[in-house]
Amino acid sequence: MANFDERKDGFEKKFAHDAELRFKAEARRNKMLGQWAAGLMGLSGEKAEAYAKSVVKADFEEAGDEDVFRKLKADLAGAGVDQSDHQIRRHMDEYMAEAIRQIKEQG
Repeated sequence: MANFDERKDGFEKKFAHDAELRFKAEARRNKMLGQWAAGLMGLSGEKAEAYAKSVVKADFEEAGDEDVFRKLKADLAGAGVDQSDHQIRRHMDEYMAEAIRQIKEQG
């Protein structure tokens, strides 16, 4: 029975650790997305940094990535920047892969 409890505790710890890493990767990805979009909209310096933070905050509106996608789509369109859904989602995927790579390198 003790062996079962140890395995259960191990799985729970791994799940918590994986969830924490996923959260960090999503936040990092969202910041990179915000910086990318800010550049497309002609923002720089403090305005670009503030925009990137607003993209990170947008992810807390609902579960999943759709809240971030909608924000980027609306903001880019509002600034007259033409980006298709595919282009935005492709950048979301690319920056997520980069965020995961960076976190793994930090060890």
